[in-house]
Amino acid sequence: MTAPFLSLTQIRNRLILTARAVLRDHRTGPDGRCRVCRRPHCPVSTAARNVIHAAEEVPQRSTALPPTAGDPNDPQQAG
Repeated sequence: MTAPFLSLTQIRNRLILTARAVLRDHRTGPDGRCRVCRRPHCPVSTAARNVIHAAEEVPQRSTALPPTAGDPNDPQQAG
């Protein structure tokens, strides 16, 4: 469960960590099938790979506003 005070980056990182843990559990065995599902093409590992791919392709950029030019009539900024 995520708390409301987590940033989007923290939530993204938790998604990636969870998907990696799923991939560790649902890896292919020596017979070519998933060790948990016993299926040749595990849908759970496919979904985990899709989550990692989607989370890593999100552009990481600052949401901070660029500095603005101050008001020339503001006496606190004159100086």
